[in-house]
Amino acid sequence: MRPPDDALADPFEAQRPRLIRLAYRMLGSMSEAEDVVQDAFLRWHQADRAAVRAPAAYLSRTVTRLCLDVLKSARMRRETYIGPWLPEPVAEPASDSLDEDVSLTLMMALERLSPLERAAFLLHDVFGMGFDEIAATLDREPAACRQLAARARANVRASKPRYAVDRETGARIAEAFFAASRSGDLGGLRALLADSVVVRSDGGGLASAALNPILGFDKVARLLVSVARKTGHARPPVLYRGPINGLPGFVTREADGILQSTALDIQDGRIVAVYIVRNPEKLRHLSNLLTEMP
Repeated sequence: MRPPDDALADPFEAQRPRLIRLAYRMLGSMSEAEDVVQDAFLRWHQADRAAVRAPAAYLSRTVTRLCLDVLKSARMRRETYIGPWLPEPVAEPASDSLDEDVSLTLMMALERLSPLERAAFLLHDVFGMGFDEIAATLDREPAACRQLAARARANVRASKPRYAVDRETGARIAEAFFAASRSGDLGGLRALLADSVVVRSDGGGLASAALNPILGFDKVARLLVSVARKTGHARPPVLYRGPINGLPGFVTREADGILQSTALDIQDGRIVAVYIVRNPEKLRHLSNLLTEMP
């Protein structure tokens, strides 16, 4: 929905990509982020825009407050969420560079923060907002916002891998993992997976997925070999190969017709974590994008 005078919407449209980035990082859900930004657009359209001296700051403040409201109910929903919760996957074509601040490791770290810590960290460290402005957004003193961001920053740094795998190596390992896991090649999996590897799969109760994380090489390999056997060692169509939230991965169309994203956390040449999203509601936003990818 656009206002009659398109010129009035221009300041908002110029900020829309930035606002969606902010909302996604706050919520971990692209669909919810788009809903929040649309709500902010309606509020912008209804506001006295002539009195708004800094549209970018005003809109960031509006989106942040809307996200905090959503997070209150989201926290309650996730307490009853079926199985592990993972952020909605964001896939980037090979020609694009993915912002480090949308990486899966960061998104998982943000999920462990309080909503206010999350907001203070993102607004300051990612979007470059000053603490006076953050204080006005969060209705807190600047010193309190500084402490919120500092606590969040410490948690984020603790979860960040020391060395990021380069794209070429990541793509090679992802391809090898796809081949070994779908063929049930135990020797291939042994060469790829760390002893402490963990698999987290998110079906949200809407698609088959493990209800708890699978820990350790033996259990993970047993699971992958079993799944390969049940599917007749068939390789599903790969719709996309490339970064998924900053990690090497791929998106497939499984035998049951469901889209599945697989992202791999690789450290020291071994896969230490496998993140699988099968929840159809979290993959809906990829459908149109994937049909356009070569």
